[in-house]
Amino acid sequence: MDRRLFVLRHAKSSWDDPSLADHDRPLNDRGRDALPKLQRALMEHTDAIDVALCSSAARTLATLDGVRGALREDVEVVVDTELYGASGQTWLERCRELDDEVGGALLVGHNPGLEDLIAELTGSGEAEALDQLAAKVPTGALACCSFDGSWHQLVADSCHLDALLIPKRLP
Repeated sequence: MDRRLFVLRHAKSSWDDPSLADHDRPLNDRGRDALPKLQRALMEHTDAIDVALCSSAARTLATLDGVRGALREDVEVVVDTELYGASGQTWLERCRELDDEVGGALLVGHNPGLEDLIAELTGSGEAEALDQLAAKVPTGALACCSFDGSWHQLVADSCHLDALLIPKRLP
């Protein structure tokens, strides 16, 4: 497979302060505890990630910051307010705009948009990962996908779901 797509749903967020706008909610203890596991999982893909696209919400920024150690220093990070609560279609359009020099991208965002994106793009995959996708993509889940072709050619069922990693199952 030519390209890699890593789709990371933000880690578990806090609902402790009802006065905070949804956009401003931080991670809770469980979410912060998941970050080292997610970073370790991404470490084996360090060389595959050239760009990170991230929602502007506090919890997605904290999630990206928590896994940043798995990314090379030259990875381009794009924080975009339009990705906050974005649909799967919006995420797909952003991926299709990536330059063909980009071999791999990390997306950090929210459900239902990210789950919709993964479900639409993955036409094949590892059985366990597909079963988890059909059940639910929980907070902190990391989908690892691969596909042939250029970014603008991304269409339904064009990706292989290599893994769907859940923090509570990671060492």
